Amino acid sequence: MNFKSILFIVLAFTAQQLFSQENYKTISKADSTKTYLGGKPYEVKTFTQKFKSKTPKNIIMMIGDGMGTAQIFAGLTANQGHLFLDNFKCVGFSKTQSANNYITDSAAGGTALSTGQKTYNGAIGVNTDTVAIKTILEMAEGKGLATGLVSTSAITHATPASYIAHQGSRGSYEDIAADFMKTDVDVFIGGGYKHFAVRKDKRDLTKDLQANGYQVLRNMDDIAKVKSGKLAGLTADEHNEVYPKRKMDLPLSTQTALNILSQNKKGFFIMVEGSQIDWGAHANNTIYVVNEMLDFDRTIGKALEFASKDGETLIIVTADHETGGLALVGGDMKSGMVKGAFSTGDHTSVMVPVFAYGPGAENFTGIMENTDVAKKMMSLMGF
Repeated sequence: MNFKSILFIVLAFTAQQLFSQENYKTISKADSTKTYLGGKPYEVKTFTQKFKSKTPKNIIMMIGDGMGTAQIFAGLTANQGHLFLDNFKCVGFSKTQSANNYITDSAAGGTALSTGQKTYNGAIGVNTDTVAIKTILEMAEGKGLATGLVSTSAITHATPASYIAHQGSRGSYEDIAADFMKTDVDVFIGGGYKHFAVRKDKRDLTKDLQANGYQVLRNMDDIAKVKSGKLAGLTADEHNEVYPKRKMDLPLSTQTALNILSQNKKGFFIMVEGSQIDWGAHANNTIYVVNEMLDFDRTIGKALEFASKDGETLIIVTADHETGGLALVGGDMKSGMVKGAFSTGDHTSVMVPVFAYGPGAENFTGIMENTDVAKKMMSLMGF
């Protein structure tokens, strides 16, 4: 076999591996996916705005991947006029452009939100010269705080990876998984089991995790029973399924992580991602977008329940970018019906909202760079 043949096989294998992780970007042509017909709304509670301190002890960072104002209002309409996001009184906007592109991808967007520095599309936790940048999660670890990551995607996918890994390419999933071993993150829950256990280098990182004191679990019921210690919840071979099919429960995963992390008296930092709002918009599927938006909002409700009782927790809810150029061309607040139309199957360049609740929330108003979100959090935490 000559060199060109070997190179072709390697490239084909790499492309197949990458496609299996990115195939959610296939656009739906069916008219039946364009209109969400409505459903039974869930109750939205109102939470107190009184806090114990001016600066936070804990931060819950929540990223609705691809979530612009249209995605939010689609969810609000579907839930007949209210979301848990109603509780956020401090609201701003983030400019999402990356270092090399007017339209960012999730890797550069996630890295800006995790490090306070802009980088090129595809970069995970590195600058434009591919030099590693310390993330806010790593800074929290360095100060003795507990840390966590929760995602409805593979935990090795671009957004969660940008908080814990340092790689020149977002497609280096197995290298990203190996980077988890260089940290002391307390809790991570998401898909991506294969990237830890079924690897080209034949290493089984789940055994290394167990040797490092992690409870490595794959079943949501087992994950939800964990009350303390270090937890690696790997809920799917690659990505979790769409809502409501997926076995991974985002609100329950978040609540479980918060219960564990809050035992650290110094405080904690956690990033929670509703990954598949983005995927529904890539697919130009309004039903998919609405279902994922509502699942993410119910997760925000769990964060608010914790933060309102705690009084020392800052919650930031934002997006890395908007996806789909979603327009709402019809709807009904009484029935929850939403009709959407899309201008693209990819990301767009528009500003995305930033919501803040808790000590220091007043710092997150106005128009800001995405890097400012990270810098403000770092400053409030004294990093």
